[in-house]
Amino acid sequence: MSTDSAEKELVKRITANPKYQELVAGRSCTQWVLSVVMLVIYFSFILVVAFAPKSLGTKISPDSIISVGIPFGVSVIVSAFILTGIYVYKANSKYDELVSQIKEDVK
Repeated sequence: MSTDSAEKELVKRITANPKYQELVAGRSCTQWVLSVVMLVIYFSFILVVAFAPKSLGTKISPDSIISVGIPFGVSVIVSAFILTGIYVYKANSKYDELVSQIKEDVK
């Protein structure tokens, strides 16, 4: 029983810490922004496929075998990697530091 109450006390101390509040708010904001950006990119591609499929079939140049749809589709995939990289960068540079500070504060 005493370890259960000690854990509850530790959780209270952590959640009351202003740095924890900053961590939660910052991560949540970043996650929502990156998710919305990815959804806009993805659904714009889907809308073009649905409503203007011939535009994706247009060749890049008259003598090219590659259509506009290929680089557009690849850019959707690459944007997912870029957005993931942005989150990892922020997590490693800012959020990990806040987690370390919170751990030090509750010791």
